[in-house]
Amino acid sequence: MSRQRSRSESQEFFAARAATWDTKFGSDLPAYAAAVAEAGLRAGAVVADVGCGTGRALPALRAAAGPDGVVLGLDLTPQMLAVAAPRAREHGAHLVEADALSLPIAGGRLDAVFAAGLLTHLPDTDGGLRELARVTRTGGTLVLFHPIGRAALAARHGHTLRPDEPLAEQPLREAAGRTGWALTRYADADDRFLAIAARQ
Repeated sequence: MSRQRSRSESQEFFAARAATWDTKFGSDLPAYAAAVAEAGLRAGAVVADVGCGTGRALPALRAAAGPDGVVLGLDLTPQMLAVAAPRAREHGAHLVEADALSLPIAGGRLDAVFAAGLLTHLPDTDGGLRELARVTRTGGTLVLFHPIGRAALAARHGHTLRPDEPLAEQPLREAAGRTGWALTRYADADDRFLAIAARQ
């Protein structure tokens, strides 16, 4: 599948669901806050939620970065950003329409990247991880998160997990190593997926 086709299909998928997304998944907010807290982000940090959707991570990212930090929310889908806008205003976050494979951010600008459910929607896992590495400073943090684990998500969508999927531990560890990251934590339980990596 071409990158442009993948981009269009992703936009269509999320645009159709933006208005009801928080109604269906709003109870996930505590899980987002817990994931951000476990990442150990420092006060004053410049952090980005890439693939921010309706902005469910923005309150926790603002709490972690504090009043002197910078919080960005980036997403490909304008309808998702429209839903995220009130939450972004409330928590002093800046929203940007952007493709995760080509971010409008200078190299090494970010202290941390939060990405919930992002990699499985990208046509190029390595390309996505490489772009996230480009915009993150050496020693910075990548948090890959989903509020349910891989097996539960696969069951929800009616498919069986394969050992070669991008978020399986060994493929993710290898991809991280190829793209400028070192995986430091990997947890895949029924109630959440959380992987943390350090920028090399």
